Amino acid sequence: MTSLDFLLLSIILYVAAACGSLLFYKQEALASKLSGVLGTCAGIAGIAASIPTLLSGEVIVKAIYSPFYFSDFVIRLDGLSAFMLMVISLLVVATSVYSISYMKEYFGKGAYAMGFFMYSFIASMVALVVCDNAFYFIVFFEMMSLASYFLVIAEQNEKSVKAGLQYFLIAHAGSVLIMIAFYILYRETGSLNFAEFAKAELTDMQASAVFLLAFFGFGAKAGIITLHGWLPQAHPAAPSHASAMMSGVMVKIGVFGIIKVSIDFLGAETAWWGYVVLAFGCVSSVLGVLYALAEHDIKRLLAYHTVENVGIILIGVGIGMIGIAHDMPILATLGLLGGLYHLLNHAVFKGLLFLGAGSVIYRVHTKDMEKMGGLAKLMPLTAIAFLIGTMAISALPPLNGFVSEWFIYQSLLTMSKEGTLAMQSAAPIAVVMLAITGALACMCFVKVFGICFSGGARSPQAAKATEVPMTMVFGTGSLAVLCIILGVGSPWIAPVISTVASTLVDTQAVTVTQGFALIPSDASQAILSTPVIVITLTALFIVPIALVAMFKGPKMASRNAGDPWACGYGYEDKMSVSAGGVTQPVRSMFKPLYTLRKRIDPAPLMAKTLAGTTNGAGSLEPQFDNKMILPVVALVQRVGRVVQNLQYGDFRAYCLYIIVALLVLLFVPLNLGVN
Repeated sequence: MTSLDFLLLSIILYVAAACGSLLFYKQEALASKLSGVLGTCAGIAGIAASIPTLLSGEVIVKAIYSPFYFSDFVIRLDGLSAFMLMVISLLVVATSVYSISYMKEYFGKGAYAMGFFMYSFIASMVALVVCDNAFYFIVFFEMMSLASYFLVIAEQNEKSVKAGLQYFLIAHAGSVLIMIAFYILYRETGSLNFAEFAKAELTDMQASAVFLLAFFGFGAKAGIITLHGWLPQAHPAAPSHASAMMSGVMVKIGVFGIIKVSIDFLGAETAWWGYVVLAFGCVSSVLGVLYALAEHDIKRLLAYHTVENVGIILIGVGIGMIGIAHDMPILATLGLLGGLYHLLNHAVFKGLLFLGAGSVIYRVHTKDMEKMGGLAKLMPLTAIAFLIGTMAISALPPLNGFVSEWFIYQSLLTMSKEGTLAMQSAAPIAVVMLAITGALACMCFVKVFGICFSGGARSPQAAKATEVPMTMVFGTGSLAVLCIILGVGSPWIAPVISTVASTLVDTQAVTVTQGFALIPSDASQAILSTPVIVITLTALFIVPIALVAMFKGPKMASRNAGDPWACGYGYEDKMSVSAGGVTQPVRSMFKPLYTLRKRIDPAPLMAKTLAGTTNGAGSLEPQFDNKMILPVVALVQRVGRVVQNLQYGDFRAYCLYIIVALLVLLFVPLNLGVN
């Protein structure tokens, strides 16, 4: 089978999973298992479709029948679309297996409908990234937004409905901006095909307008700062496996769109575009992690970390665009390599963390971290997987998050020593902000793991927790293994992603490996070997254990179990470290930035505008009735009453009417046209 065959099979299986979930709506257990199995198979087919293109660099273009005369249905599987297909498919496999047991929580609450919307959502994303026509791109984009909206409001409570409305408004405001950008390109090319968009000859003003419209339109979907307000509301409201897909993949569709328009269509010819992307990336990364630190809701905290990591990805993309504008292909390739690698890594470790959070919520039935604690000994497999995810997102070596951030650092260092004055000024600022982001992320996830999994249980539900079913363990465990593989195996994975980045830059592949080591094109600048780090870290664990085993003395007496020592006072649960206590100094230090969060969020303004529009429409709508319809109705009623008085049933009056009519006809001359 060819890549297109596997792609078609994947989409058919997603549609079958969605329809199968609806078909067995009376047997929700069967519907969940069927959709989970079909979704897993669809994800495997998607991986099979993407691998040949990623390895060979071949571009496959296929025109399919379109029922609309004005638009061609063109499929394009190139390096970027195959990479996105791979990211989606990897996460789908984990979430689909996870959902088989997890969806028991929603039996009797419309689990079959959630399955339908989940796989419709995934199918639309897959179709979107391989579609090469603006009309169908918008159609699939809207399908994706609509299906994910129904996942957000799955709980059907006031909070989820409010979150869904906010998401719906911002997502569709972004869609309008994207459609305007596409219209400008269509007007100049006379075609809706992306291949023609890439050939458009735009003036500088037109090109900049298209860039800004696309950046903010897709940025709303990506959740960049100022347009992120929906994200910490919507992601916690959705089921955890849907949250994993929305945070791990859907927001990356926004990044995909920014790359597609800015680099593929417009060629990233103007330098300030890259600086805009870089600036938003830096601010999003720092503010995202700061806002995450203040949260006690575990899913809301993870949602803010999505803002942070989208910012890190945009730093890489911004560097790539600056490199293209200044004709520096190595810098451009390194920046895009770091951005794309982090896009993949974030999908994996954020999917892992959302699934891990879902497992915890599945047992303790709360999202409040203050009511968890002590779960590591009760849910050991989930705890180990979650720990790997926290280490990966904190960019600790040798895991995957460290590798992608290392490439971004190296691109910033290259930019600072080889670029123009503006580049040499911007790069150090970006390095400092990325370093601050990394430090705060470590602090945040020390808090998360310590509060949730360490210490004693803080609620009766936490004290009674047990390990989740094995399908859920597989979902989190498989992504934990991927975090290790993408980190330790980076010398073999980075060249593949570098080829995708080089294709976008339209240059030859940049050397990023040297044996088992990673290099940023030039080994004299830096060198990193994750396999060596693994060997070293393993030795650091084994050697002390071996020394203790060889030279241990008499066995220590077993420790007494009981309450922790509290300086002579009676121990109480509230004495243990709390999530709020850990971050209180940071929240106090950065109080103005936390205040700023409410001011830069456009959601309240949009909600106020919607309420004003609704009230205005409510007061305007009766005016037509009051001024036009009701007066006519009143006139007809008056005429009716007059006629009613004439026809009151007296036979003599009717005879009188006939006589009067005859007299009128006799004495009033009428020209009837008869000679």
